[in-house]
Amino acid sequence: MLEKLDFIEKKYKELTEQMMDPELINNMSQWQKVMKEHAEIEPIVMKYREYTGAMEELEGAKEMLYDKLDDDMREMVKEEVKELEESIAAIEEELKILLIPKDPNDHKNVIVEIRAGAGGDEAALFAGVLFRMYSMYAETNRWKIEIMSSNEIGIGGFKEVIFMIKGKGAYSRLKYESGVHRVQRVPETESSGRIHTSTATVAVLPEAEDVDIDIQESDLKIDIYRSSGAGGQHVNTTDSAVRITHLPTGVVVACQDERSQIKNREKAMKILKTRIYDKMLSDQASEIAEERRDQVGTGDRSERIRTYNYPQGRVTDHRINLTLHKLANIVDGDLDEIIDALVTTDQANKLKQ
Repeated sequence: MLEKLDFIEKKYKELTEQMMDPELINNMSQWQKVMKEHAEIEPIVMKYREYTGAMEELEGAKEMLYDKLDDDMREMVKEEVKELEESIAAIEEELKILLIPKDPNDHKNVIVEIRAGAGGDEAALFAGVLFRMYSMYAETNRWKIEIMSSNEIGIGGFKEVIFMIKGKGAYSRLKYESGVHRVQRVPETESSGRIHTSTATVAVLPEAEDVDIDIQESDLKIDIYRSSGAGGQHVNTTDSAVRITHLPTGVVVACQDERSQIKNREKAMKILKTRIYDKMLSDQASEIAEERRDQVGTGDRSERIRTYNYPQGRVTDHRINLTLHKLANIVDGDLDEIIDALVTTDQANKLKQ
């Protein structure tokens, strides 16, 4: 680990010198690339310097113990040695976490897809609860939300809702939400008071940037048709809905939320790129399936990850056996305690590897 840290510090010094080079400053794209790499390794270098400083202090304190000291002074030096050793152990753990390879998608915006599963209207209402939960969590983090596509059932639920969350680190926090979410509660329409179990699937996909994926126009089949369902006066009056099929992968996306065919096409293309990018990531991940099994969750949409039990007011995340008795807060967007626990578990598993 120390050899790796020495190398990173040397690299940091080289990058610092490069940033001052007038030739590089004139080459904006190259300068930005150097700046980005410099910023990425800076926290590691600062923590490593803290570590080497503490090691030097410890060495000095231990040497003092060989001097002729009175009893009080010797006890003070021994206490200092103990404190420095504890501090160094903590810094070493922080350095290990900083050295874990970063997910290249962590800084990206996300596209979240929520679909009602088993349970009919009750599942659609639960999908609406999850949409509101993520919307409120985004609001807390000052992230922006944009609905890309939706299929409402008219009583506050969704058969499907696709939306983008824009904000720094959105994917790093929300990537653990992919999977099957289960709800146990008494539906409003249930006269006998019987508890029903319903499900909704959540897919969290990192937004595909143009540099990530290149889609050829010749690979697309684009259909234009009239909108249907709830949506106001323009529905069924203009051919504004767009369906795009990516022929090589068979991925199909339809969008009809906007009045404008151009806007629907833009949104559909954004979802299409993101789904294809997610497919690419999934294909790569399947090649290292052993590693994925060791992580917090595979992200597989078929995996049941969490249960929201209304009668008991609890939420249980099955991947890490975490149960919190604050369901009302969680569905109001208070997700940090669950997400922090998932991040910590994921880091611990990666450290083992």
